[in-house]
Amino acid sequence: MKNKNNLAYLLLILTTIFWSGNFIVGKAASMYEIPPFSLNFYRWFFAGLILLPFTYKEIITKKSYILNNIGFFIILGVTSITIFNSIVYYSLYYTQVISGVLMISTIPVWIIFISSLLNIEKTNFFQIIGVAFSLTGVIFIITKADLELIKNLDFNKGDLTMVIAMFAWAIYSALLKKKKYEISQITLLEVVIITGLIFLTPIYFIEMNFGNTIKLGKPFYLTLTYVVLFPGLCSFFFWIKGISIIGANRAGVFLHLMPIFGAIMAMFIFDEKFMFYHFLGAIFILSGIILSNKKTKNV
Repeated sequence: MKNKNNLAYLLLILTTIFWSGNFIVGKAASMYEIPPFSLNFYRWFFAGLILLPFTYKEIITKKSYILNNIGFFIILGVTSITIFNSIVYYSLYYTQVISGVLMISTIPVWIIFISSLLNIEKTNFFQIIGVAFSLTGVIFIITKADLELIKNLDFNKGDLTMVIAMFAWAIYSALLKKKKYEISQITLLEVVIITGLIFLTPIYFIEMNFGNTIKLGKPFYLTLTYVVLFPGLCSFFFWIKGISIIGANRAGVFLHLMPIFGAIMAMFIFDEKFMFYHFLGAIFILSGIILSNKKTKNV
């Protein structure tokens, strides 16, 4: 049993490292002017292609179930594939990796909030206070704790769009656990990828029509290889395996390693600075996470 737990811990740590690395690679992509929506399109196009030989039979067998729930799968695909991943890459054109990973670290708190709004799960007093603290932390990061920025409404658009990404993934995650599925998790991922790509494709062509085309070369190939194999596929399977061993609640705690790994990598690779407003934001975000996980009677 101990060996199994150790395997789960290793897989979950690798998962958070790969997801943190996605922010690093996304930032590098912006430096090499790799268009964000095109990068996201090719990431999921090739991930879906790799999964297809393992999923097409179940997709055909369960096509009636999939078509009967197509509206729900479209929402999952749009929030996760079309919006979240695209917006993360877009945001990193304008904001620091540290700011991005700190804001994304609030997602578990927003999942609780949205689950409550959609009557998926009940919430409690501590979770409500936790949401307020996390929101305060995000506001510190967006405003850089600068009153002049607030007065002039001169915010970094990368920080603002990261908020959209944050809520899109929270909605996806909340809806994901709303129901039980009659298809395997790998096929569910494939269906979500396909529906997300359908809505991402026109955005990809619009980006190209604006002259934002991919320059084929080593930076693009290395970036694409990483985002397809590691945060795209390996992390998904490691995450599922880790949850199967130690459970979703214990596995969820590992998500809070992302801002630590992401910040360390950003400081070493891009020489980013951990500013005072990052510190303030992190304190409130951490407090919100702790409060949100505090158990009490539901209100």
